[in-house]
Amino acid sequence: MSATRSGDPIRLGDLLKGVIATLPEVLTVQRGLWNLALCKPTSIGSIGLQLQKLADATPHATALKFDDRRWTYAEFNAWANRCAAACRAAGVKRGQVVAIISSNRPETLAAIAGVVKLGAVAAMLNHNQRGKVLAHSLQLSTPRLLIAGEECAEAIASLDGEQALDAGCVKCWDGAETPTGWLDWSAECDRQPSGNPPETATIQLKEPAFHIFTSGTTGLPKASVMSHYRWQRGMAGLGQMTLRLHGSDTLYCALPLYHNNALTVCWGAVLADGAALALSRKFSASKFWDEVRSHEATAFCYIGELCRYLLNQPPSPKDRQHQVRLMVGNGLRPEIWDEFQNRFGIERIAEFYGASESNLAFVNGFNLSKTAGFCPLSYAIVEFDTDAETAVRNAKGRLIKVARGGVGLLISEVSERAPFDGYTDKRANEAKLLRDVFKKGDCWFNTGDLVRDQGLRHIQFVDRVGDTFRWKGENVATTEVEAALNQIDGIDQAVVYGVEVPGTDGRAGMASLSCATKRFDGKRIATALRAALPAYAVPLFIRLRKEQEVTATFKYRKVDLKREGFDLEQVSEPLYVLDGDSYRKLTAETYTKLQSGSFRP
Repeated sequence: MSATRSGDPIRLGDLLKGVIATLPEVLTVQRGLWNLALCKPTSIGSIGLQLQKLADATPHATALKFDDRRWTYAEFNAWANRCAAACRAAGVKRGQVVAIISSNRPETLAAIAGVVKLGAVAAMLNHNQRGKVLAHSLQLSTPRLLIAGEECAEAIASLDGEQALDAGCVKCWDGAETPTGWLDWSAECDRQPSGNPPETATIQLKEPAFHIFTSGTTGLPKASVMSHYRWQRGMAGLGQMTLRLHGSDTLYCALPLYHNNALTVCWGAVLADGAALALSRKFSASKFWDEVRSHEATAFCYIGELCRYLLNQPPSPKDRQHQVRLMVGNGLRPEIWDEFQNRFGIERIAEFYGASESNLAFVNGFNLSKTAGFCPLSYAIVEFDTDAETAVRNAKGRLIKVARGGVGLLISEVSERAPFDGYTDKRANEAKLLRDVFKKGDCWFNTGDLVRDQGLRHIQFVDRVGDTFRWKGENVATTEVEAALNQIDGIDQAVVYGVEVPGTDGRAGMASLSCATKRFDGKRIATALRAALPAYAVPLFIRLRKEQEVTATFKYRKVDLKREGFDLEQVSEPLYVLDGDSYRKLTAETYTKLQSGSFRP
């Protein structure tokens, strides 16, 4: 594997080596290229049709593994067909929405497959949501049918009194003791025929397949629309051209099915060439490798901090006792990339960049280090003003591209080949679009992400817009500060954000830390940070927490942390301030000085 330090440009020699390394699998790559070229929004094709083709071609191959159970492609396709027929019997028509709130289990994936085979839209609700937030998600999709797993009873109960569902919405319960007013989903499916629904063969790729909800880390969720077209492009580009799984492979997935990494990346890569999906109920750092071994997985997917959680587990002689040769996902930080790969003996890391609502993706298809990969579509990295949180325009009103090696806002051109499917809430769409970017009348999607131009059409993720803040006239990327903190012995998790300090411009850095050691050594941490970071990037405040709050997809929740800041009345946990050569306990006296401006950071 070619070594690249964090931020280093991609070297042509390393890229050529990566391209040459793919030659033994050139037929799979060619098939992906061919499918990508044929993939047009108006073409006939769908997720359900791909499943149907595999059931016809390899009926006895394993499609799904869960605990100690297995389903062949013929069995799983027939199950999905019964689910499709049950949806039709409940009055669901092509283009209408079926909301699904259920944890990771075979019944969930079968229901999803059934919905899209019918030409309906599966709205993948986050089963961790409650009350008004869950009601808001349901209102965004206005489902004709709701399928709820019994394990989500608490979430459903939290909707009591909320105007979440239209009166005509049919409610189905997947589990024992079906509540009054609900249909028994399993019984409804069991009485249906298992033949392929005729709608599957007529679905156009441009039709919607899923509603994927944003995590809501910075506000109420939005429902992004995932079309069959984007899913098929992912299957060809990420699945066949990059992952290149074989029918004998098993991809292990511990990410929730309501997330695109599971539903599109994992399932798409598996269906690309008839491999098996090993589905886990949920991610567990202590059980991860045992489940990988029990399923004989040859690949797995990751997101966010999952890899760091695995690294934090005690080393074991079994760390390399597995069959995994490939991992795919996003969010593997450059500072732990080599350590993770070397400890667990992973041959290839297919890091990628993408978002549920984005119209493009970058993929590390050539096994380069510390990069989110390559994208052939039209994109640009432009100068960004972090204070105003907007792209910079020149005197002519046009955006300005950064130089190679520079950091800027990633934008992608909206075109027929790269459409913006947007959100169910049309009012949210325009806010994500930039117009008259480089010429009058053009339209570009604003990813909201700051990335580094590594050259040769490769990028490295830097930070989310809004996470990067400005202090002492300099831009501070939270990911770089978090990386420095995570290199310090004893710190398990670090979440960095900017907070306002009276009498100062910009925002000062603050870090919420979870530490393995009971004794907090403020001087040691201050010394280590000053050695690793520019002075302006060293956090002014530290907050200690037993553990950090994360979403189900391992994104840190920063909204409350930013709001509470270093306010002693709002924060009951230990707070420290950088004072001289050490972080010292934030006292009421120092807090008063900070508020009055007499304590100068």
